[in-house]
Amino acid sequence: MKKTKILFVCLGNICRSPSAEAVFKKIIKDKGVEELFEVDSAGTYAYHAGEPADARMRKHAEKRAYQLTSISRPFHPPVDFDKFDMIVAMDKDNLRELRQMARHAEDEKKLCMMTDFSRAFSYDHIPDPYYGGDAGFELVLDLLEDAGEGLYRSLKN
Repeated sequence: MKKTKILFVCLGNICRSPSAEAVFKKIIKDKGVEELFEVDSAGTYAYHAGEPADARMRKHAEKRAYQLTSISRPFHPPVDFDKFDMIVAMDKDNLRELRQMARHAEDEKKLCMMTDFSRAFSYDHIPDPYYGGDAGFELVLDLLEDAGEGLYRSLKN
């Protein structure tokens, strides 16, 4: 059985995209379908390559039973566009960067925004919590839980 391969992408791959990865992994695990998916995350820039997720993000995620275990890595266009079925950007800047890296129309067809799958929120992006306080990290998790469920439902249908 072919797995659906999803890559979540933000700027540095230490807050939003590793959280999206962890949230979606928990959603598919809880639904008993994790064997149908391969999920990863990356950043459009390599600022934090090799580092774990931001400690504040991990702390807030752990309160909700999410484990942010991925290590930051940069997006690799030739590898990632070929490997993944969906490449999900956290904001418009990341989406623009990914579009610039796309080699052809087939690559661009794989791109979307996480908020495209939102159900209960009207945000047009997942805000970067890096320079904010606790409320920003909690908001990111709220948005990712909502959009993660929406993404799962869209793939299920």
